[in-house]
This record gives sequence, structure tokens and C-alpha cells, in this order.
Amino acid sequence: MHSGFEEYVRARGDALRRFAYLLCGDRHLGEDLVQEVLVKAYRRWSKIESEQPDRYLRTALVRSHVSWLRRLSNTERPATISDEKPIGGDFADQQAVRDELWTRLSGLSRSQRAVLVLRYYEDLDDRQIADILRCAPSTVRVHAGRGLARLRDEIDPALSEKSGAKR
Repeated sequence: MHSGFEEYVRARGDALRRFAYLLCGDRHLGEDLVQEVLVKAYRRWSKIESEQPDRYLRTALVRSHVSWLRRLSNTERPATISDEKPIGGDFADQQAVRDELWTRLSGLSRSQRAVLVLRYYEDLDDRQIADILRCAPSTVRVHAGRGLARLRDEIDPALSEKSGAKR
């Protein structure tokens, strides 16, 4: 029973940690989130494994993250992510872009951020995201639209004002 769990974690653990990192915006909190979810999943692995383990664990990560946010009393955010390796190009420019992205994403609501991460990082459609978040696909589209609009407003307010007149 548990050898399947170990194989799954070896194969998919890094992807789960990356997903949790995007949800949390902090590598260490993301690792803690994955660990908490995997501990709970281990107990029920025989049932989870026969279903869709990726879907089940992504759903559990999103729900646990939302639950953590309710329990947390502090709102500390990491100032920089210094242990990330650059993909190529100028390291300083990449860090500046990454820091700006995290700052903007952290300004979104939990739901907007979860929807954007599930849509653009996990490449899920609205129905799959709705299943994970336990809401209607139309609600997913509303969160995505509002989250993207807020990001657009922050990136270029002048452009948003022009497109806002057309809406």
C-alpha cells in the first residue's frame, strides 16, 4: 500500500512543492503545506491512489492553504527569494521581475490568486478549477477576470483606463 505512496511522492513531490510555492509565495511555507497534506493523504492512500491523486492533492493543497490563511495572525511576506537560480539572462533583472510579480500576486484575494495559479501554472480549465475550489465555473471566470484586471491596473493604470472606457 505505502510503496505506491512513496513512488508517487518521488515522482510528483517537486511538482507539488512548486504548486504550493506559487499558492503561498514562500518556499518554506509551501514545503510545510505539502508536508501537512501528504501526512493526511498517507493515511488514505489506497483510496486516493485508485482515484486521481494529482487532482486530489492539488485540491487538498488549495483548501489547506485557504485554511492556513484563516488561522494565521501575522501577514509577513518574504522580501526576496534569494535561493532561486536564474534561468538565463541578467540575474538582477530576473530578480526584479520575480519580486514585482510576487508583490502583485500577494495583493490579490486568496481566491483570485488560487484561480490564476491553477489556470496558468497548472493549466486547468474552469470546470476543473471549480471542482477544486468547490464553486461554479462562472465564479472561477469572475475571480480570473477580476484578478487579471487588478494586475493590469497595477502594471499600467493608463492602459486600464483606456480599456475601461471600452468595457
